[in-house]
Amino acid sequence: MRRDIFQAIADPTRRAIITLIALQAMTPNAIAENFNTTRQAVSKHLRILSECQLVKQEQQGREIYYSLEIEKMQEIDKWINELRKIWETRFNQLDDVLSILKKQNNEK
Repeated sequence: MRRDIFQAIADPTRRAIITLIALQAMTPNAIAENFNTTRQAVSKHLRILSECQLVKQEQQGREIYYSLEIEKMQEIDKWINELRKIWETRFNQLDDVLSILKKQNNEK
């Protein structure tokens, strides 16, 4: 099943995992130590993040390290920027209306 990036980041635990591995690659055990949950639960979150290509795996000896796939995060950033432009336009329009109302109120 192909998961959506936004589905993946909707979960607070997965967002916290992204934050952790953004700093450095970590094993599932190391990640699990940061949560009040089982390693199996963390593995499930990592699988979902991997399916969305938000994290990548690298085998180092007997351990698997997970790290953030920065390029994939750009898809999220692009979407947020589009929303930011919409809201900035709306706030600018609101500023214009408030300026007009203030000017009209001062003329009275």
